[in-house]
Amino acid sequence: MLPSDLNGNITTRLKTIKGQVEGIIHMLEDESKDPEQILIQFKSVDKGLQKARHLLLDEVFRKSLAIKIVKAVEACPGNCGKEEKIEQILKEFPELGLEELTDKMKEIVLLEDHLKKIEGS
Repeated sequence: MLPSDLNGNITTRLKTIKGQVEGIIHMLEDESKDPEQILIQFKSVDKGLQKARHLLLDEVFRKSLAIKIVKAVEACPGNCGKEEKIEQILKEFPELGLEELTDKMKEIVLLEDHLKKIEGS
């Protein structure tokens, strides 16, 4: 559902976070570690996850949705039966909040399925 070329940066970030979590585990196993350093690492992981989530929503999902909207517009030149829905999503796209992106992704996938059925007819 998501183009793999858009996921690279997030994957890199998550691998970094994975390393940080493994570091925290080692720090917790080492009884001589300073609790303040452990807390700093937890905060770093939290911040990294927030950035990765934001990147996923704002970059990957938004770009992926834009690509799908363009494909839907091209596949529906005015006689597919879903023109109004495509136009609505196209109109809403610039104002979509981050949390709304996943719902619109689901809607556009349903539109894609409909358009594929029409093409196959």
